Amino acid sequence: MISRTLTITIDSPAARVYDFIRNPGNIPLWATTFCRAVKKTRGAWIIETAQGPLKLRIAKKNRYGILDHYISQASAAEVFVPLRVMPNGKGSEVVFTLFQRPGMTDKDLRKDAGLVRKDLLTLKRVMER
Repeated sequence: MISRTLTITIDSPAARVYDFIRNPGNIPLWATTFCRAVKKTRGAWIIETAQGPLKLRIAKKNRYGILDHYISQASAAEVFVPLRVMPNGKGSEVVFTLFQRPGMTDKDLRKDAGLVRKDLLTLKRVMER
């Protein structure tokens, strides 16, 4: 699959950024182009989006900064979204990879990359306050 990897440098310690992103309750604060709201229902995190509700799973807490997550709709296969937070001096580097899924056009991939870029900039603003 074709992929696009986006990165952003954030002037905030990696552990702080990792903990913030890892909390699904914070998603509406930084992934504003994607998430309208989030709630925990029957042990699962549900994200409300323009495309409808999506189930979210995030990698277990780890010391490597891995925040891979998996998103799925009831009627579709799970989508893998790699996400990492790495130390970068006293700050951090956030790395987000998008894959061009089957049936997704180049234009769709470019659009998604633009939205992710906006969300990463929002994350930067939130974390640097």
